[in-house]
Amino acid sequence: MLDLEKNNLPLDLSYLSEMSGDSPEFMIEMIDMFKQQTPIYLDDLKKAIDVQDWSRTASCAHKMKPTFSYVGRDDAKEHMQWIEHHARDLQDLDKIPGKFAEVNEFVNVLYQQLDDARAELSKRL
Repeated sequence: MLDLEKNNLPLDLSYLSEMSGDSPEFMIEMIDMFKQQTPIYLDDLKKAIDVQDWSRTASCAHKMKPTFSYVGRDDAKEHMQWIEHHARDLQDLDKIPGKFAEVNEFVNVLYQQLDDARAELSKRL
């Protein structure tokens, strides 16, 4: 389940900071890349779910998992993992569209959090 309480907290960018050697430039680049790629990945995932292509659904969800860890949202990563495993194992397929809808709604909150984090990082340049 996505942690709705966490949606009101600042992002935990410690993993990204550690990975980048605390480089604001690199962290901003990763945030920008996340915001560019995520809509494409989500669209691909939605299309796979809509046509009930469970193999592709699992593959799309798998590809997205690590990106949520980079921005400190392991709860969203776990959501993607749930979608991946259930699509791959052909279990609870009727619940996958709902899980996807939750992630999709959450991502809009995440984009705003990333914009806020990016603004703070820009101050360090």
